[in-house]
Amino acid sequence: MNTLDRYVIKEVLKGTLIALIMLYALFNLFTLKDELKYRGVGDYDLKQILMYIGLLAPRYIYELMPSAALLGSLFVLGGMANHRELMAMRVSGVSVFGIIRSVMIAGMILVACSFLIGEFVGPDAEKKAKVLRSVAKTQRPAARTSRGLWLRDGNQFIHVKDIFTEGDIANVHIYELDDKRHLQKMLYAKRGHYQDKQQWQLEQVRISELSPQAVMSKRADELIWRSVIDPDVVDVVVVDPENLSLNDLSKYIDFLQENKQDSAKYELAFWARLINPFITLVMLLVSAPFVVGVGRGISLGPRMMVGILIGMSFNIVDNAVGQMGVVYGLNPLFVAILPSSLVLMGAFYAISRLR
Repeated sequence: MNTLDRYVIKEVLKGTLIALIMLYALFNLFTLKDELKYRGVGDYDLKQILMYIGLLAPRYIYELMPSAALLGSLFVLGGMANHRELMAMRVSGVSVFGIIRSVMIAGMILVACSFLIGEFVGPDAEKKAKVLRSVAKTQRPAARTSRGLWLRDGNQFIHVKDIFTEGDIANVHIYELDDKRHLQKMLYAKRGHYQDKQQWQLEQVRISELSPQAVMSKRADELIWRSVIDPDVVDVVVVDPENLSLNDLSKYIDFLQENKQDSAKYELAFWARLINPFITLVMLLVSAPFVVGVGRGISLGPRMMVGILIGMSFNIVDNAVGQMGVVYGLNPLFVAILPSSLVLMGAFYAISRLR
């Protein structure tokens, strides 16, 4: 890697960071406006609102990374073109593809950062944000640990290890105490689903009743459990499918398929999650034809505007194609890669015409 490569990489990363900060600040303004409406509900005050927004930062960074990479590279490379730096590189023997290669190296760094944030930081931080917001607003005791969610309902202490969407839970432990806080009953259920009117249907249940004389144990295939705990409380740690980690999505897909339920929506989210970091590279490739080839009597401004419109339109088309794929039962992998593949082919075609 020579000096010019390091220079281009540094500038692209710097431009992406600036664009990311600007986009993040803009999104935070809208989030703050929405959350201020709930200020004063329970214990939800300005401090909790700011903590909630701060915990959502990794999610926004992950989602905004492709757009920030596009905007940052357009402005950075555009500035280099305006100052004839790209022309000087070309005159010194650096080819168009050499410049694009340097941009792609910067893109790989961004892809690695995006993947790490999206997989290991974002989902957990968002779950903590939802717990903080729900507990502050409802004033119901709840605590999330690395081993699941702890809740309290009167003399019952509930531990839910696996929480999915739409009222589905798994590996549920319920500990019931008497008035003297002695353990009276233990219940374990492999699965649970919320029905209505504060009722949960538990499956594959083991019950142990404790007394000074003996421990009685019994099993049941199904059991109705009545509790004030509802999906709104449990779902505080559930992240939207698009923001779940690959591991969590894989677990829930297995859960749905094991219970013979439709998993197409989550399979699509899984493949989209896997592909999403690499969309940053696609956006960087989109920026190259609109900037690297300037200097032949065509204004840079219109080229940059077209590049921005393509990048911004991509998210809309990607979401629309995803929804159509779920409705018409198309292959999730095909639906996930189709929009980015079309944009990638268009970028390759435009790059091939550069001289």
